[in-house]
Amino acid sequence: MTGIEVQIEPWTDTDLALLRRVNTPEMKKHVGGPETEEQLLVRHGRYLDFVPSGLGCMYRIVLQPGGEAVGTVGYGTRTWAGGTVHEMGWNVLPGHQGRGIAAAAARAAVAAARREAAHRFLHAFPAVDNPASNAVCAKAGFTLVGETDFEFPPGRFMRSNDWRVDLRG
Repeated sequence: MTGIEVQIEPWTDTDLALLRRVNTPEMKKHVGGPETEEQLLVRHGRYLDFVPSGLGCMYRIVLQPGGEAVGTVGYGTRTWAGGTVHEMGWNVLPGHQGRGIAAAAARAAVAAARREAAHRFLHAFPAVDNPASNAVCAKAGFTLVGETDFEFPPGRFMRSNDWRVDLRG
């Protein structure tokens, strides 16, 4: 990633276009495929509400110098294993993958969660057959808890790895 600085910036209303850019069959092959426009609008609204509701924070990933938005990273609140945790996810546009951008953005989002998140644990649940996202977890400081059946999107179960960060540790 020589010469590239990754910043994360809070989600705004103008980021709907970025959300549409990551909503492709290639980008969503491990999570049930692309969403409909209606589903995207609901997701965008949820991302905008994360901070005001205290449920998490979504960011756009921005390359410096230049300020090009190349993906998304963030965390929200969910119930998991009988408790309330944060769940992190990310997307990096295809032309920018394989350069360490997702791992750098995930590390930045973990650092932000350590300062801001309400719950102790932050999880990520990449599909076991998604080596790139599992590598991001390892590079971003997550610890592999084990394999699990994970529901995402609602109504679709997938075999995932459960990665976790202790935000207070």
